[in-house]
Amino acid sequence: MSFVAAVKSVLSKYVGFTGRARRSEYWWFVLFTVLLGIVAAILDNALGLNFVEGSSSGVIGLIVSLVLLLPGLAVAVRRLHDTDRTGWWVLIALVPIVGAIVLIVFFVLDGTPGANRFGPSPKG
Repeated sequence: MSFVAAVKSVLSKYVGFTGRARRSEYWWFVLFTVLLGIVAAILDNALGLNFVEGSSSGVIGLIVSLVLLLPGLAVAVRRLHDTDRTGWWVLIALVPIVGAIVLIVFFVLDGTPGANRFGPSPKG
């Protein structure tokens, strides 16, 4: 799946928590989110819209974060579904350090071949 196709797919399923997402779809969207965050920080600094002088967080960054929150959460849940795990596993990220590591490992694992309890394989 290409970068543009992945971003379109995630944004078209804005709050779709059902189904499965391929690794490429998830990681391309993560890259899109990071790049958009960098652009937002640059714009905040250039326009002087930072909340605190000298910080990189500002109004545009906040808006971008809020807009991408739900699609990011939805694609993470669909990615977990592809590895045959329930979406509630995303809450393990609340455990400091270890939770994020476990979640990243789950996101990196290959999806289950064929259909699983969350639907048909996104690979076709």
